[in-house]
Amino acid sequence: MTPKTLGLIHTSATLVPVFQQLCNDYLPGIQTFNIVDHSLVRNIIQRGELTTDIARRVGHYVGSAEDAGADFILVTCSSIGAAVEASAALTNVPVLRVDQPMADKAVQIGKRIGVIATLPTTLVPTSDLVQRRAAVAGKEIELTSVLCEGAFDALMSGDASKHDAMVATALKDLSTKVDVILLAQASMARVVDTLDEADKKVPILASPPIAIQYLAEQLV
Repeated sequence: MTPKTLGLIHTSATLVPVFQQLCNDYLPGIQTFNIVDHSLVRNIIQRGELTTDIARRVGHYVGSAEDAGADFILVTCSSIGAAVEASAALTNVPVLRVDQPMADKAVQIGKRIGVIATLPTTLVPTSDLVQRRAAVAGKEIELTSVLCEGAFDALMSGDASKHDAMVATALKDLSTKVDVILLAQASMARVVDTLDEADKKVPILASPPIAIQYLAEQLV
């Protein structure tokens, strides 16, 4: 029997080894390949939103992944989620945005849901997704969205410690107000590992492991 193939589309090369390790852990026997384009998120940040031309490029990458033999496609960037959903309707294989399984899990866990991000272009689509997935599940939720202003700029300027400290402070504060927290960006997950257990008052969800565990169920 021919092994199944997972195509991963990234907007940062830093996520390739993260997802490769997760695939090794949870998807043994599944072949993978990666498509990376840094400019997608850079263009979104410059324009302040996901524009039609950027969405069109995402669609081309999804189509290319299908043409390359993917049996399932995972897009690992939340900022282009709306384009991923639009592309899925035009593709003959399943296409998943990385934050959907995380949103579904959060809706199952609690009513008061917090979403945290360092970029508004990521915070808005993830918050919107959570609300829509709650509606699909027939659950009423109270959504709190938090933007760590300045944290992304600190990270881009090379001050990772400042970024991590700002995110950690925001996580501690938000955890006193909600039942579960979603990290809108996978890059924030490492901050959770630095928190004391006493500061982790509620579950803090990161999309990469939850998405790959979901795929493990789909690709058997």
